[in-house]
Amino acid sequence: MSRPETDILNSLSAELCQQVKDHVDQTLLEFIRPNSTSQFAQRAPELENFRQAIAQSGSKDDIDFLRGFREFIPTTNYEPYRPFIAKFFATPCKEADVKNMFAPGLPYFFAMSSMTSGGEPKTFPRYRPPPYLLKHRLYLVLPPSEGTTLSPSSLKYQQVLKIESEDGQSSKDVTVCSLSVGFLRMEKNWDVEHDKDRLDLWVPGQTDPYAISLVNSYRAYFVLNALFALADRRVTIIRFFFANVFVNFLQYVEDEWPLLVDCIEKGIIPDVEDLGHLRAPLEKHFPPNPLRAAELREIGPPGIQGWAVRVWPDLIEFIGITGGPAAASVPKVTHILGPSVHIQSSGYGGSECSVAPPYHKGNPNTDFKVLFGDGVTEFLDVHSGEPSERVLSAWELVTGGHYEPVLTTRNGLWRYRLGDVVAVKGFDPDDGLPIINYLHRRDGSLGLAFGITCTESQLTNAIVSVVERCIGQIVDFTIVGDERETPITYGYLVEVVGEIGKDARMVTQQTFEDLMAANHEYRVAFWQGRSRKPTIRLVEKGTFSEYRRQKSEKANVSIGQVKVPVVLSDPTFKEWLLKRVIMEL
Repeated sequence: MSRPETDILNSLSAELCQQVKDHVDQTLLEFIRPNSTSQFAQRAPELENFRQAIAQSGSKDDIDFLRGFREFIPTTNYEPYRPFIAKFFATPCKEADVKNMFAPGLPYFFAMSSMTSGGEPKTFPRYRPPPYLLKHRLYLVLPPSEGTTLSPSSLKYQQVLKIESEDGQSSKDVTVCSLSVGFLRMEKNWDVEHDKDRLDLWVPGQTDPYAISLVNSYRAYFVLNALFALADRRVTIIRFFFANVFVNFLQYVEDEWPLLVDCIEKGIIPDVEDLGHLRAPLEKHFPPNPLRAAELREIGPPGIQGWAVRVWPDLIEFIGITGGPAAASVPKVTHILGPSVHIQSSGYGGSECSVAPPYHKGNPNTDFKVLFGDGVTEFLDVHSGEPSERVLSAWELVTGGHYEPVLTTRNGLWRYRLGDVVAVKGFDPDDGLPIINYLHRRDGSLGLAFGITCTESQLTNAIVSVVERCIGQIVDFTIVGDERETPITYGYLVEVVGEIGKDARMVTQQTFEDLMAANHEYRVAFWQGRSRKPTIRLVEKGTFSEYRRQKSEKANVSIGQVKVPVVLSDPTFKEWLLKRVIMEL
């Protein structure tokens, strides 16, 4: 029987404190020793003091080596790594120039950061981990299931880097793609070169045949995933990276319901875009199923509470990120799933490092347990008054404190600042590791002309807390600077599903009141006339689905990699979104 949530420790005993120290030191040494000989560690100016300290003390003593790391490695951002990463994108790219760049050997793939801003996505090298870690839950893309899993997985990639071998006779392909695509390819040993040789493959336990993962069209990808998922009543787990992408998926199911059911009855692959050579292998896996079609017709399209359990009677779990910008879609997701389906997050981390899986002895939606597998996480106190922020280890954290994670990874990042803010909820009583809650981006506020900043979490909570009872069910939202009047204010752009609630006109006032209660600076600025109430405008149906499609196709990455930002800074997409406004509340 699992421990109740109240068993989370507020502080560490001396014994657990030492246990965490030993665990951190052992894990750090496992990869900073080999990574210290990498090209980056030997050449980056930021690591010069560390190199000198190790040279003077000798590198054989573990205590001295760790002391050198903690005293002389500064926190870093992406800029020191950029010129070293650029060498992989050079043409030609020779193995001798990039081997052991950040860690021993060559990367297996490059992971692209989620594209929430208007700039180019960052790329991070990901090396193949030791064999014992490949099956660790930090790396598994497909959750184990006794039935089948609805987990749309694209193998789409942005580009393939050719690294010429030292003998000059061969080359190695390194894919630039999303983290989930890279992990899936690494787990299954699916190289890009032989993608077309696997067209007839259907991985046991998945609703989608392999060929769907190669579909380029956004609409075709969702429609085909819906087709095969609806045809299979044995689904026990639904997994989408973001909960709001599942809502987009449901929109396609609703819009194409008659077509999908007819195709299931007759065993037909619909004419969605030009599938080319992918049509034949899909048809091979899709026989007529009139009994299932009749069952689906009786249930009807998504709408009623618990619809998903009627379609998939064995469904027990939904896995997906439900915090941050995805929080707005949670009421819609829970309505469709019904009360019997357990919901949990997929974990906390990013392209840089997998940091923390869900903590199942707490709230698996919001509580994450920091693990030291893909890297070691240290922390900066965001409320520290020290002139230079001191890096804290896991055993130095205080329950209730707000911290920015700092990552040192197997893949060659050294004290890399993640830019998030997390709160420490406590410590696992079994091993003393921190339990954290994600709050918001550290720089994720919209700094308006009146000089105040509300955090992402405050802006999200303000709209989510009132929307279900006043507007209806939110599909997605984002915030732009509304400059139509002075002073500038927060301009919410919201997409809802279904009819707009009768109390919709109250949302602006209640959102304003929530922001006033949550942020002292905003409150003061309002009373001084330097700010005004936020504005809320509704956009037409399908707006954020189309936003994801455009971002996905522009960067040539899988749809699951595209996040809708809480605060939108891209002027091009701001202009595009404003053209889709249909109503102001």
